[in-house]
Amino acid sequence: MSVEALNCPNCGAAVESDRTQCEFCKCRLKTVGCPKCLGLMFVGSKFCGHCGAIAAPVEISLDAAAGDCPRCRSGLEEISVEETRLRACTKCDGMWIGVKTFETVCADSERQSAVLGFIDSRTQRGTPLTKVNYVPCPDCGELMNRSNFAKASGVIVDLCKQHGVWFDADELPAIIEFIKKGGMELARQRERNELEQERSRLNDLHLMQTMRDGRTGNSNLFGENEASGIRGFVQKLFD
Repeated sequence: MSVEALNCPNCGAAVESDRTQCEFCKCRLKTVGCPKCLGLMFVGSKFCGHCGAIAAPVEISLDAAAGDCPRCRSGLEEISVEETRLRACTKCDGMWIGVKTFETVCADSERQSAVLGFIDSRTQRGTPLTKVNYVPCPDCGELMNRSNFAKASGVIVDLCKQHGVWFDADELPAIIEFIKKGGMELARQRERNELEQERSRLNDLHLMQTMRDGRTGNSNLFGENEASGIRGFVQKLFD
């Protein structure tokens, strides 16, 4: 990552972007990406120095209660990006997002942009992971399931149905890109087609059984059960 001059959000002095503390006012510094142009800016800045966009408020707390990274066992940071709360690993750049928060991010393009802006400056540090293994949920300690998000994204995430989703470095941006390109709509349409095919098959079986038994009945065994919107579709991952 190239080093550039940014302004300290506390005193306004020019500080190199790779510094963790302002040499003038001693304020702690951390860089994030602008949600609009992805240029670097310090946490706490009100505007992006590159494009002038209003910054997404970011709050970071090194709270011991945040737990340990399930992948590398380093400490997790409690982070709020605007209204989106998540936990991020300080070493491998993995991220933990709760069930309800993840559903909201999937359905809200503005939150997606804000989260992408925050992630952009962090994923440069992540160590590539080649070993595929099951990891424990940071909240309950139970081993999580591995799942291909939306069955079509090609992104395999670690899922605890009670608590949330663990993303290794680069996985959450890949999922957001999948959503922005219409992947969720295609996945929902495919699911509707599969449900309709299964419904038709079972109705045919029921009709054949009815004719065989000499009885009449309602051949439509299933009512409408289509997900209403992206949020409802994502909820199915946790059922």
